Amino acid sequence: MTRPLRPTRPRRPDTTADPTTTGAGTGTGSTDLGLVPAPVGVPSVLDVDDDGGRVERTVLPGGLRVLTETMPGVLSATLGIWVGVGSRDETDRVAGASHFLEHLLFKGTRSRSALEIATAMDAVGGEMNAFTAKEHTCYYANVLASDLPLAVTLLGDLVTEALNTPEDLESERTVVLEEIAMRDDEPSDLVHDLFAETLFGGGPLGRSVLGSVESIEGLTRDDVDGWYRSRYAVPSMVVTAAGRVDHQQVVDLVTAVFGDRLAGDGAPAPLRRGEDVAPARPARPTGLVSRRTEQTHLLLGSLGLSRFDDRRYAAAVLETAVGGGMSSRLFQEVREKRGLVYSVGSALTSYAGTGSFSVYAACSKKRVPEVLRLVREELARVAADGLTPEEVARGRGQLRGGTVLGLEDTGSRMSRLGKSELSHGEYVPVREVLERIAAVDEEQVRATAADLLTRETCLAVVGPYRTADLDRL
Repeated sequence: MTRPLRPTRPRRPDTTADPTTTGAGTGTGSTDLGLVPAPVGVPSVLDVDDDGGRVERTVLPGGLRVLTETMPGVLSATLGIWVGVGSRDETDRVAGASHFLEHLLFKGTRSRSALEIATAMDAVGGEMNAFTAKEHTCYYANVLASDLPLAVTLLGDLVTEALNTPEDLESERTVVLEEIAMRDDEPSDLVHDLFAETLFGGGPLGRSVLGSVESIEGLTRDDVDGWYRSRYAVPSMVVTAAGRVDHQQVVDLVTAVFGDRLAGDGAPAPLRRGEDVAPARPARPTGLVSRRTEQTHLLLGSLGLSRFDDRRYAAAVLETAVGGGMSSRLFQEVREKRGLVYSVGSALTSYAGTGSFSVYAACSKKRVPEVLRLVREELARVAADGLTPEEVARGRGQLRGGTVLGLEDTGSRMSRLGKSELSHGEYVPVREVLERIAAVDEEQVRATAADLLTRETCLAVVGPYRTADLDRL
């Protein structure tokens, strides 16, 4: 969850399948440019374009990876420090520790108080924030390009020199509990966490990134600070920057901030493959949070595809055509033709080793049976017959356009670099991603639909229901 340093509504963790970062997962850190991984400390060029854009990567001593993307024509830069640890790595006893720590790191370091950190960033008009997901944590800042040294200094200080005092832990414990309460008060957020629990059970992928009230109340200073000392290791970290940046300058700044931590023969942490997770079916058929809400919030879905699955591009086109926009099957059938809902749509989420496909809808209780019937019928129809050539073409076009439009700012480019390195172990140029999407044909989509949309489903419900009522849905 995004840490609300600014008075903005937190966004859900960034776990949705992102075709812009999808690679083969080779762990080489190279592309199809005929490059080989460069020696430690020597930059390798991963991509260049006709407009002067340039993507470079350097592995520093100790295993710290630095990736940059130069974007000619912009005046800003976004920096991110990524740590390959998230809620998936937690045990039941320390559930929520990664997210708690994300909050706590902003409370002060050996050289700066929380106020000094905030004041320094506000003084240059920059924005600094963080988010925790199931498989990684990211601290980031968006600044004018001339203020990039300040961003590196502040974020580097947070990540390497946090104090995590008992007093700060107690004050931030209340903040995290309020964030859980805010999630519980928002049914559209709560149903997503409930769906994960219903699909994956009580294990690491089924637990909320936030943890529970019980686990947060039980965390001690030793728990959280111990998590920091053991998990925030240089080999599991990636530094990314995009915008008006110079790769060597970023490397020099990072080297200065991390100092003697960059020593020894440490190599980057191995790519997370997800061999520990191989669910065959949803953990249970239904999940319910009974609330007296005006609308019932529904998530119907199944186990999906790992981010390393070769069918990921076909699945992305399929999902886009089924529920990804106003022309999609679900939007047209459920909302446009019948007016049963305000919101309906589908989503793919991918992790190492597994994933999910889901359909979200919200409507009054009396319309729930019909909405679920229509959704199930439409998914069954696509599973049996596939999509029309026109739908596949439209899905490809929507996905390609959305991919490019979603990478127009420095923040999205910075994020793409981090997720490419941590999640896939390689960088795939945008033009190659677009080529892979364009190569998806009707038969690939049909075969993917025949598998993905016939898997055993589960249903998460937040609304005015009792457990016995779910049997009729």
